[in-house]
Amino acid sequence: MSAAIQLRIPLTALLAGILPALAAQSTARGDLWETTSQATMAMGGITMPMAPQTVKLCTSKTWTRPPDAPNQGMSCRTSDFVRDGQKVTWTSVCTGQMNMTGKGEIIFNGTDSYSGSVKYATAEGSMTVMLSGRKSGECDNPIN
Repeated sequence: MSAAIQLRIPLTALLAGILPALAAQSTARGDLWETTSQATMAMGGITMPMAPQTVKLCTSKTWTRPPDAPNQGMSCRTSDFVRDGQKVTWTSVCTGQMNMTGKGEIIFNGTDSYSGSVKYATAEGSMTVMLSGRKSGECDNPIN
């Protein structure tokens, strides 16, 4: 058997294994959510509501963690994510501009919307982030 034929067989086998995986990865479909969050901070007896923020997020069709909104200056790690029917709960530990721990809860209203909150504790006080989301279609390359 010539060297060209010997190389073609393993290369063909390798490509046969890689190409379907790459095709599946590039065609992954997710759900496009329009998510709104509004934080209220309580520090030293003063309550400070912040402006709501709305972002579009492409999530996997089956959530394994809450959707991550872009958050500059913060890094959050999610654990204890549990889905029980229409309710999901989780805990978060965030570091960066402000270290904090939180507990979140989202209730799905059918398959196309949700509402919930995350309650954080910091050394300086507390913060509650109200969440709402509405599915607006499908998207490519989900983030979670």
